[in-house]
Amino acid sequence: MWHSRGRRAASGQALAAAIFCLAFPSLISPSLLSARGEPTIEELKAKVGGASAADRPALCIQIAERQLSTADKFYLAGESEKGHAALADVTAYAAMARDSAIQSHKHEKQAEIAIRKMTRKLSDMKHLLVREDQDPAQKTIEQLERIRDDLLAAMFEKGDKR
Repeated sequence: MWHSRGRRAASGQALAAAIFCLAFPSLISPSLLSARGEPTIEELKAKVGGASAADRPALCIQIAERQLSTADKFYLAGESEKGHAALADVTAYAAMARDSAIQSHKHEKQAEIAIRKMTRKLSDMKHLLVREDQDPAQKTIEQLERIRDDLLAAMFEKGDKR
């Protein structure tokens, strides 16, 4: 009988731990989450150099999208400088995605669609930013639009016989 009580107490503790993890996910270490789920941004950045030209666009787009989400979090937390740095990464990796997609003729359409979505998200974010942070956001929007235009021009070249 004592043994079953011990088992019941252990299962009760496991249930309490599960409820705690669900109720307070921010207390779980991000490194633990990345070990089980998606790779970190730093791990993705490390993969870019060794990736083939055909695989690089998708990888760069993933980094740019995650950095845009990171920038949003920094701006919400009032950390403008970190937000600006994340936006610089968004532009840099979107440009790398464009260059690799055009070079390899792979993932051009997917890159264009992703960049269009990032531009819309950033436009929505811009309206919620303080006045000082709106200018860097607008510059990033303009750069993303130029990158997207380059992709569209490469996809729809006149006389293109792919």
